[in-house]
Amino acid sequence: MFKKLDNRISASAQITVDDVKRAAAEGFGVIVNNRPEDESPDQTPGSAIEAAAQAAGLEYFAIPIGHTGFSAPQIAAMQQVMADANDKRILAYCRSGTRSTFLWSLAEAGNGRDPQEIVAAAAGAGYDVSHIRPQLDMLAAQAK
Repeated sequence: MFKKLDNRISASAQITVDDVKRAAAEGFGVIVNNRPEDESPDQTPGSAIEAAAQAAGLEYFAIPIGHTGFSAPQIAAMQQVMADANDKRILAYCRSGTRSTFLWSLAEAGNGRDPQEIVAAAAGAGYDVSHIRPQLDMLAAQAK
């Protein structure tokens, strides 16, 4: 269920309280919720995930991504979480893991990572980010 994007971050579909415990046992130190509250009736509320994360000694951040797309402040927030995590592993989740992967991709490109590496890493985890390649290229070029 947790799909490794690189050595620091993995993406996942919606997680449960039990998944938070599993994430802690697997060595994650940070949970990032990219899902808006009340997106669907079957999702575990962010407050329950946050409480479970805190109980397990994990940091928790909410950077909700709706269906309207990604904004510069959301990308910057993810970059900040990644920078502040230091060597802690990060688990980002949303409904399917796709928005989390897109946000990671945009944040990495904004940090100057090679877009081809980003696309390949996402594909290795089962996510196709190739259609946002122009945005990745733009962000990576701006970072240089």
